[in-house]
Amino acid sequence: MKTQFKLAATAFTLCLSAAAANAQTIVEIAAGDERFSTLVAAVGAAGLVETLSGPGPFTVYAPLNDAFAALPEGTVETLLKPENKGQLTDILLYHVDDRKLSSDMIPSGATSFKPILTTERLCITAGSSGVTIADGSGQVANVVVADILADNGVIHVVDKVLLPGNRPACK
Repeated sequence: MKTQFKLAATAFTLCLSAAAANAQTIVEIAAGDERFSTLVAAVGAAGLVETLSGPGPFTVYAPLNDAFAALPEGTVETLLKPENKGQLTDILLYHVDDRKLSSDMIPSGATSFKPILTTERLCITAGSSGVTIADGSGQVANVVVADILADNGVIHVVDKVLLPGNRPACK
């Protein structure tokens, strides 16, 4: 599985080398930050490099490597298999909004947001202690770094992989 992971990461990196040197898309920023190496491999395996390198705008809630490592053992390797591309794509797109939402655009309190290409919802709560995102699994991710600006959107770094499922209650 590590070989498959490395191949996906290598393919992703090769795709980036064809991109303009000065561009700073969401994909390029993530590829240049080792904290996102698992996300980068997953985006490559799902075939989303071109999409997330496009004009956007996008807001990406980008899980750190530690967030992927916290998934049950074998989950990442299983999702990276070609036969699971659809499931991987669904999970990754659950982390993407088709608007550029900087942290100052997230209203105080709880707000329901619809990720791109899905009928699922996320509940984003902004308050004095920061921003959290409730997903369909009933778990909550913390935004640990906000507003990494890209030419085609913004990245908010989260400490958990967001998973679709039941619609979270926004309170």
